[in-house]
Amino acid sequence: MSDKGLSDEATIAACKDGDPITKDFMMQQTMLRIKDPVKSLDFYTRILGMTLLQKFDFPSMHFSLFFLGYEDKKEIPTDVTERTAWTFSRRATIELTHNWGSETDENQSYHNGNSDPRGFGHIGIAVPDVNAACKLFEEQGVTFVKKPDDGKMKGLAFIQDPDGYWIEILSPNNMSKKSEM
Repeated sequence: MSDKGLSDEATIAACKDGDPITKDFMMQQTMLRIKDPVKSLDFYTRILGMTLLQKFDFPSMHFSLFFLGYEDKKEIPTDVTERTAWTFSRRATIELTHNWGSETDENQSYHNGNSDPRGFGHIGIAVPDVNAACKLFEEQGVTFVKKPDDGKMKGLAFIQDPDGYWIEILSPNNMSKKSEM
């Protein structure tokens, strides 16, 4: 691969058809550990416009899970059994995991994967208008890693959630230009 990356041919050759059983698999969730659920829930609902789909508490293990996604609140079942099955049938949700007491531990923080050792990088949120979204984020005091006009890749932004995780803000209609770089 050296400094040129994987060739188109090598990329195609590396991709194989999955077992037929995988045809019904789907990307359901990405889990992020959070320090303070009040700050994180506010950010993901008020700032990013997600909906809380369901909360699970595990008292014996001292943690809670919060599932969020872009769903209409009116669609969420009220029956807990139905709601649980429904929550886990949604595509591309965020699972925020809160270990109780972390919000008061001043030494507690989570690695966002964008400094050494690098790993997880970011989640991506598609918006109709990146500049309009970023204007709202600026008004709300959101931390920016990259604004739409910064750097070589114009028209997309990176913001940070309360735990420092990066979130790419992109417009699907503008992404074709990025693939030509």
